[in-house]
Amino acid sequence: MRSLVYAIGLLAAASACVETPAPRHVAPTAPTEKSTGHDAAPIDVDGELAHLRAALMREVRGVMVDSPEGERGWIARTQAAIAASGQTIDRPQLLVVVDRNPVVQQMRIVLARPDGAWESLGGTNVSTGQTGRFDYYLTPTGVFLHTDAILDWRAEGTFNAQHIRGLGLKGTRVWDFGWQHATKGWLTGEEGDIRLLLHATDPDYLERRLGRPASKGCIGVPAAMNRFLDRHGILDADYERAAKDDPRFEALLIADRTPTPLAGDALVVVDSAEASAARLNAPDAAAYAAAMIIAAAK
Repeated sequence: MRSLVYAIGLLAAASACVETPAPRHVAPTAPTEKSTGHDAAPIDVDGELAHLRAALMREVRGVMVDSPEGERGWIARTQAAIAASGQTIDRPQLLVVVDRNPVVQQMRIVLARPDGAWESLGGTNVSTGQTGRFDYYLTPTGVFLHTDAILDWRAEGTFNAQHIRGLGLKGTRVWDFGWQHATKGWLTGEEGDIRLLLHATDPDYLERRLGRPASKGCIGVPAAMNRFLDRHGILDADYERAAKDDPRFEALLIADRTPTPLAGDALVVVDSAEASAARLNAPDAAAYAAAMIIAAAK
């Protein structure tokens, strides 16, 4: 019976992120002297990075740490996505980077610097949008900002009809990136809109299946990573400023948080499969140049 419930739950819980009523947009907090701009005090970036790395290893079991070559790949894809989006990295800040490649399905926390080396702290398995099923969307790629224009919420922890908690345990954070255009996974070339969320998943039935496409377009992460992002305010640069003046944001943030001064506001979704295909299809620059020289000499 347990296996039957588990199998049914896999089908039902994946839709939870888009079936959950999305909160209304809220007016951004009016700028004040207290809430405008970043802290004037200089940040010990290397010291804070070492502190966060240690906390990540301590708080999230089974953190994935890349080889130097693997880390360079993550950083190169992240930098390409940031450049394509037109976003500017004007201070050292953290990004949450997700690779939707079906054979990867992982995330990394990346430190981006405006004038220095970028680094990865590590990451975990995730699940993104599944194709081939009706009403399932491919998680869109790009840079998605987490701002105080939208108020996040927290999971209620209630069970659906299949005894699945689609957004995880009660109180776990749900990051809301608003309505986004996405490719329909069951129709070639057609698109629609999804509410793009980053959230935990059912710890008993679904968390063990992270690492493969499973959602209707949202991004599922392990509960421990959800808590780490929440506790250290990895994506809460805007929220921390808004919370100084708006009780709604203060109420959303956990009381015992230790927000990092490296907090950012961007979720970056890449696809290493598409990047690899693009490299294979691109002409070899050296060979092309040599061919042009030979042609010109004839």
